[in-house]
Formats: sequence, structure tokens, C-alpha cells
Amino acid sequence: TSAAAVAGGVYGLQQQTNAQHGVIASLVPAIAGLQQSMGIVTEKVAKIEQTVTQTQKTVEAVKQSTDTVAKKTDEIASVQQQQTERTAEVQKTTDEVKKETETLVAGQAQQQAQTEKLQATTVQIAASIDIIAKGFAALAAQGGAIAEPKRPDEFYHNARVYELSGDMLNARRSYLAFAGFDVDAIDPYTRFATLLRVQDGKAGAREVFGALADKGKALSIKLVHIQQFDDAQRLDKLNAFISANPDFAPAYFLLAQEFSEDRLGAQTLADKRNEAKALTKFTSYEKDGGLLKYFVDQTQLADWLDRSRSRLAALGDVLDPARFVPSLTPMRSNQGWSMTTSLPEPATAISWRMGDSGPFTDTGFLAMNDQTTGKPMANPSFEMPDSTVAGIIAIKYLDIRGRETGPFDIRFDPETALQQGNKQILDQFWTSWIAFDASGNHGLVYFTQMLSYRCAIKQVHYSLNGAALDKEIKMPPCDKKDPYAIPYDYQPYFKVADSVKSMSVQVTYTDDTKSPVREYKRQ
Repeated sequence: TSAAAVAGGVYGLQQQTNAQHGVIASLVPAIAGLQQSMGIVTEKVAKIEQTVTQTQKTVEAVKQSTDTVAKKTDEIASVQQQQTERTAEVQKTTDEVKKETETLVAGQAQQQAQTEKLQATTVQIAASIDIIAKGFAALAAQGGAIAEPKRPDEFYHNARVYELSGDMLNARRSYLAFAGFDVDAIDPYTRFATLLRVQDGKAGAREVFGALADKGKALSIKLVHIQQFDDAQRLDKLNAFISANPDFAPAYFLLAQEFSEDRLGAQTLADKRNEAKALTKFTSYEKDGGLLKYFVDQTQLADWLDRSRSRLAALGDVLDPARFVPSLTPMRSNQGWSMTTSLPEPATAISWRMGDSGPFTDTGFLAMNDQTTGKPMANPSFEMPDSTVAGIIAIKYLDIRGRETGPFDIRFDPETALQQGNKQILDQFWTSWIAFDASGNHGLVYFTQMLSYRCAIKQVHYSLNGAALDKEIKMPPCDKKDPYAIPYDYQPYFKVADSVKSMSVQVTYTDDTKSPVREYKRQ
């Protein structure tokens, strides 16, 4: 038992010692010291590892910052490069603008010089044509062909002499010789073109003048070349020529011919206006001799001017915008309104619209042909309900060439239209205002017609056997919904004695105008 106790005590002591230093350490003190030192080293190594880790993180952060700085540096360098390039571009543009400005200034100076030269040339050409015209006039007075022509006036003179004598071959040669001088006068070329059309047709004339226009510079040749084309193509080319040469006066006379009655047969209002505009423009150049420079033969100019004045006189005031517009004649019935249009020219179709927007309505056609167009006649009338209020009625139509004209806005006031329509009927048929002893009713005076159209009447004064107008017929109010109906309780007559032989009547209308005093004799 005592041995067991000793053994237990030794074991407990050993366990405590082992827990603190280990078995070997408890036996060898040096090893215990070494073990303690190694523990310290381990702690230091751990601290070193922690320090290294922190240092690595710092290095990475520094590297990241360095990369960011490098990136920013690159961006700054790129921006600086772009600014440098832009500066170079601006400098280049500035140099180019400066160069263009210098070129423009030089060009303006050159253009000014060319303008002055052109003006001088124009004056010279005008003087040349004047000399040619005088020479031509002198030769025309002498008569006969020139044996050896050399000047343009001599060739033109010979062309006319040969043409009038029927020698078309020599006339043609003389015209071609004249064209070789490239004289910018209209009449020699229009006459030459007429000769060519007779001999070679329009295609042949077009070919000859096409060749002349390609070689020469004279606008007259180019203008006469245009005249050899057909219809719409000719008009398009002529308008283009005028657009490019707005002061070339002869072009306006030829433009007027495109819309003339001789060319078209039947003219629309638009054709007449176009003709008048062109002729007015042409004759405006007559002032201060502005047309002389375009003609060698002054008799041709005189002919053009005479024809222009004659046509302008015939066309009258066709250019007045207040004239030649459609009108409407409203007629009220018990069912509604019947509107009749009056147009300034024949139409192939008519349409209308109430108000300033929305679609138009065609009026349709009558069961007959229009003698002017040979087509079904457009219906000039259309209906509107009695509830129609005041407003704008727009009218448009197609002329005989199918061109749309309008729309024209016409003011419509139902009340005014009713009054005016009734007044017109009363004025037109005034003999029916009064009827003595009608239908065998002796001793009665009927005023039924005035009663039916009373919407236009403000007052009716009358007198018997004289013109004193001392009595009044009281009319019932106008019924706008049923204007022609006579109220069932109103008596449309009154009695008179046998001694009454006449009756004088005067109507005051709603517009405050008065009719003449009308006298009615009893039979």
C-alpha cells in the first residue's frame, strides 16, 4: 500500500512537469532553454511574414497607383497630341481661307473687268447691228441682189431678194452666210427658220439650227433653234432660256405666241393671262429704243409691236386680279338652298367645299355636251340644306386644258342671300305685285306675290287713285325656315270700292333701298 502511494505521487509530479516543459525538458535543462528560444523565433517569423504580406500589399497599391499615373500621363499626352494636331488643322484652314480670300478678291476684280468688257462689247454689238440695219435698209431701197456680197447686211439683203423671187437655194445659201457672222439679231433667223420648215420640215430646221447654235454664240440663233421643237418641249426650253437670259426681249414675244389664240385655237383664261404678261414684258423694252438692237429689218420689229399692241387691246383687263372670278347665285326654296356658279370661262369640272378645309365635292355633269369642249357639260349647280349657316364656300374648276383654277373663296350669308334673292325677284316681276279683281273676285286687291317674297321687304306703302302713299300694308314676319309660305291666318288681299281706278305702291327693302313708285290701273 505504501509502495502504491509513492508510485502515485511520482506519476502526478511527472504529469505536471510534462505539461510545462515536456519530459525531455524536465530531464535536460539546456533543451528547455532551446525550446523556449525556438518559440520566440517562431513568433518573430510570424511577425516577419505579416510584415512581408503588408509590404506586398503596399507594393501592389503603389504599383496600381503607378499604373494609374502612367495611364493619366498617356491620356494627357494624347490630348496634347490632339491639340497639337487641331492647332495644325486650324492653321491649315486659316491659310486656306486666306488663300481663298485672295483668290476671291482676284476673281471679283477679274469679274469686274469682264463685266466692263461685256458692257463695252454689248455697246459695240448694238452699234454693229445698227450699222448692219442701216446698210440693210439702204440696200432694200436700192433693190436687186448684190453680185459679190461681203458684209452681213449684204447677205441678208440677198437672202430676202432670192426668197421673194422664189430662188430658195440661193436664199438658203445667203442665210447661212449671214449666220456665219454670228450677228445677234432675231429677224434674219426667224425668216431663215420659216424657209427651212417649208423646205425640210420642222425636223430639218431643227437640225440646221442645232448645228448653228453649237458653233455660234448669238442668243438669237439659240432662241430660234428652240422654236423648232414641238409643243410642250418647246415651251419648257423657252422658259429655261428666259430664266437664263431674263433681259433678252424677243424671247417674251415668242413666249406670248405659245399662249396665243392662233397657236392654241381656243384660249383659257390662264392662256390669255400668260399671253398678256409676256406681251406686256416685251413692249416694256420699247422705251428708249431698247428693241432696236435685236432687229436688222426694222419693219419686222414694227410688225411685232403692232401685233403686240393689238393683242393687248383685245385681251383688255385680263390681268386685273379682281376680274374674272367665279360668283355664286343662291336660290332659296322650301327644301333648302340651290347654289348656281357662274364661271369666267368654260369648265370641264366644278367642285365646291363649305369652309376652309376638308375635301371638295364635284357637282357632276348635265345630260348634254358643252359645245365649246365637246365633252359633257359640268353641272353649274349644287344643293345645300336650309340649316346651312354663314361661312365661306370655296369653288374651283378645271379649264378646257384640264388645269385646275382656284379655289376661290366666296362669302355666303343665308339671311342676306334670302333677302337679295327675294329683292331680285320683286324687282324683276314688279308687274305682279298687285292684282285687281283677280279670278273674278270683284272688289278685292291681291298682293300675294309681295307676300310670298316678304323676306326682302321692310315696308309697303300705297295709295288709291293717286301717289300720296299714305297707307301701309302690314306684312307678317319672315319665316326663315319656310320663307315662301303664307301664314294660314293672314289675309293676302283687301277690299276696295268701285270708285278706285288705280293704286300706287312703293316698297322699302330690308337694305333700306326703295323701289320706284309703281302704278297699277284697274281694268
